[in-house]
Amino acid sequence: MKILIVNKFLHANGGSETYIFNIGKHFQKLGHQVQYFGMAHPERVVGNDWNCYTENMDFHGDKRDEGAESSLMSKMELFVKRAGYPFRIIYSREAYKKITYVLEKFDPDVVHLNNFNFQLTPSILYAIKNYRKKKGKKLPVIMTAHDCQLVCPNHLMMIPESGKICFACEGGKYKNCIRNKCIHNSRARSILAAIEGYLYFLNRTYRYLDLIICPSEFLKKKLATNPLLAPKVITVHNFIQTIDIEEDMEKEDYVLYFGRYSREKGVEMLLSVCESLPDISFVFAGSGPLRDKVLQVKNIEERGFLSGKELYSTIAKARFALLPSIWNENCPFSVVEAQMYGTPVLGSRMGGIPELIKEDITGQLLPAGNMEAWSKAVRELWQNEQKLKNYTENCKKLTFYTISGYCDILLDKIKELL
Repeated sequence: MKILIVNKFLHANGGSETYIFNIGKHFQKLGHQVQYFGMAHPERVVGNDWNCYTENMDFHGDKRDEGAESSLMSKMELFVKRAGYPFRIIYSREAYKKITYVLEKFDPDVVHLNNFNFQLTPSILYAIKNYRKKKGKKLPVIMTAHDCQLVCPNHLMMIPESGKICFACEGGKYKNCIRNKCIHNSRARSILAAIEGYLYFLNRTYRYLDLIICPSEFLKKKLATNPLLAPKVITVHNFIQTIDIEEDMEKEDYVLYFGRYSREKGVEMLLSVCESLPDISFVFAGSGPLRDKVLQVKNIEERGFLSGKELYSTIAKARFALLPSIWNENCPFSVVEAQMYGTPVLGSRMGGIPELIKEDITGQLLPAGNMEAWSKAVRELWQNEQKLKNYTENCKKLTFYTISGYCDILLDKIKELL
């Protein structure tokens, strides 16, 4: 089978990129032909045989790019290039033409979309529709939804300035994106995002998607608020990549938080929890904008960004882990990874987190942002050795999708569409 994987970033940038790299490698291992389409980038690690990609679009004013543009003329060219971004995030003629070229050269049996809004734009859906009409073939289009982008312009379902959870744009009511300045707290950017939302909602552009795979039941329900998407969404929880570490690794006396040090992850509240429990040792592993605040708390050992065996041994040795997110997490790997290595989790009752923690069996669910409830729960679990032991043993009995099992499901769904 020939599989074209589409994602705007083809370099290591986040969870969706890790996802496409892993499934692409596994498909190739099974004997399938895999090509990729997305933006050009100097750190690109996957691609296609025709070296055909769209121009890299930087919405955040990367200082490295500006440093390279030293002359006045270069700076003017950079300004003009970025001035055109507002028009190109709604419809990209470049993306349409270039994906059509790759389709002609590769002639895939299926197209697997991931993140494509803003940089590639849904214009690629029209290119795929026209190609399959020209060829007279089915060419199913499946999408893995990594966030709520199809129904929420800022994809987090959260108002940036207040941090308040928001579902106001459900049903195509994108004017709320403008009212709340949901894109980088900018009115101008929010207007553009709302225009994009209305354009594709009214034109029913997403009807060209044949199947949407959601990593949580929560995300499935949110996407299904659009009647056009409702019959196409299914839930398949994420796979997990295991790393061999010593079995029955002895627990040490610390509570773990690992992940991004950011507001939406509930880290500000968690720091207050740590300060309220000075006799308990905490380990933080990660990075992010709140790192300086993390370093100021005396009973936190900050280990920075960890990976591989170093990360997983840190997880396995923790008494239990914390995920105090104040936004609707989708299918957070941190919960799955912790439980896989025998570490119970206290998590927020938000988004897809309740789907991953068995209440009072592998951990506990707590109200997001409630500092008193979190402090009490951490204290009680720290002192209750029998409950911790039971949670740990129950975590070790859990099973999760492997990359092999996950890709088997994906291939079965594709075959149903062919």
